[in-house]
Amino acid sequence: MALNKLALIRYKTIDECLRNRGRRWTLENLIDRVSEALYEYEGIRDGVSKRTIQLDLQTMRSDKLYSAPIVVLDRKYYTYEDPSFSITQSKLTSADLQKMNEVVGILKHLNGFNHFGEMSEMIAKLENELQRNRTHGPDIIQFESNPLLKGLNWIDPLYKSIAARRAVLIDYRSFRAQKTRQDIYYPYLLKEYRNRWFLIGRNKAKRHLVTMALDRIEGVEELSREPFYPYPEVDFDHYFDNVLGVTKSEKDRPTKVILSVRRETAPYILTKPLHRSQTVLQETDDSTILQIEVVLNFELEREILGFGPQVQVLSPRILVKRIAQALEAAARLYDAGKVPDTNSNMV
Repeated sequence: MALNKLALIRYKTIDECLRNRGRRWTLENLIDRVSEALYEYEGIRDGVSKRTIQLDLQTMRSDKLYSAPIVVLDRKYYTYEDPSFSITQSKLTSADLQKMNEVVGILKHLNGFNHFGEMSEMIAKLENELQRNRTHGPDIIQFESNPLLKGLNWIDPLYKSIAARRAVLIDYRSFRAQKTRQDIYYPYLLKEYRNRWFLIGRNKAKRHLVTMALDRIEGVEELSREPFYPYPEVDFDHYFDNVLGVTKSEKDRPTKVILSVRRETAPYILTKPLHRSQTVLQETDDSTILQIEVVLNFELEREILGFGPQVQVLSPRILVKRIAQALEAAARLYDAGKVPDTNSNMV
């Protein structure tokens, strides 16, 4: 069953509503939300009729499309019988596969132009998924992924809110918090680091930027009537240029970090630089001296510690001290008599 663009917008909007179990959705609520989406993405001011939404619900239930388990509670409220269901997880139809193959063909053509030169990985991922759906065979190419990672479902609604410059109500629980907190945020940027996603935005009640892990978000609701306030003080296209990872404040400034890398490890860091600012200062028979200019943060320390004795920090002094303290603390865990006997309970 081939779908047009407007139908896809309606189905996806209805799906987002029915997945949001923090609110009860009447038919009128669905009509209003779909009308807002059509205006937001296509500039359609006429809204959508009751009959259209009723047919959409019926079509989504059909086994020819999504087989969506849509139920009506109290003869009034629409929801999914299976809380984990989403049309985004349903199997692709033959028509879907045909359209996506056409899209991949266009992307491969565009990838030859300089301004689309970073699409190779995305195209490879799409081709691999299409190949698996067509042949039901194994992966031809495997990318780094974490199937247990939470929070990926928030990427799409947050992306839309950023693009539309809309405030959002977020239920967030940090690792240190004992309970979830709900606040209004102005979202500005989505950032990925090592398969984990983060939102950079500003809390309405505070002045400075905050970074929130999407896997700690428990709810997102776009606030169409809440004024949106941009953050012109920061150029988000270059905000993370001098950072390894995502931990940074507006006041942080990059520092020149000098590292001594042992000969056997140097080729790995030279072929995969720690940061775009990496330069070679000196090479000897035993080591390579490198310099990077970055903000001193947790991710930088973790990266350096991951090399163990293969990498030594020469400067700045504050980073030398932090790394030394971390290594000393780690060494104490392995002192004689302090290592737990992990084999005692094994069978």
